[in-house]
Amino acid sequence: MLRLGLTGGIASGKTAVADMLREMGFNVLDADGLGHTLIEAGTPGYGAIVREFGTGVTGADGRIDRKKLGAMVFADRGKLERLNGILHPRVEEEMVRQFGEWEKGGVRDAVFVEAALLVEAGYQKNLDGLVVAWCRPEQQVERLLRRGLSELEARRRIAAQMPAVEKLQYATEKIDCSGSLEETRRQVGELAAKLRHGAAAGV
Repeated sequence: MLRLGLTGGIASGKTAVADMLREMGFNVLDADGLGHTLIEAGTPGYGAIVREFGTGVTGADGRIDRKKLGAMVFADRGKLERLNGILHPRVEEEMVRQFGEWEKGGVRDAVFVEAALLVEAGYQKNLDGLVVAWCRPEQQVERLLRRGLSELEARRRIAAQMPAVEKLQYATEKIDCSGSLEETRRQVGELAAKLRHGAAAGV
């Protein structure tokens, strides 16, 4: 069972690629979504974040307000690094557990872990390959503006991540998401065919 990473900068098309892979029958673990569940009230991650950043990052219901937390850490690289220090080890532990479950369950196709900070967190060291979704930086800004972020917030979030040109150096496969969804789907389909051909050949 090949363990592959899927990454890309914020608003790069990574999630669209992950959805297409799922539609094509591949197992994809959403590590970013997993990170959200690992900071729910009552979890060790929740306690660690409140101790580190204070109750100012919680909402009226006592849960972590991810918008408040994001505004705080993306304005201060030191705080972002401290947050990642809390989250990344917990996410990696769950990632390894999920891979083990899939393998025990008889999965033979390639499986994926999708994470925006996969390279930054060092997860790729324990994987068999890395798929990087990318688009032009100005497209990332445009997409984030459509999601409701201000231009300043958008540029801060992009700047907090490894530049696409650097991330692509780690890639074993690349998906160009700067064109239409149909063009992205064609590339994902080619990747799926290659992976399945490799599995059938015993690669």
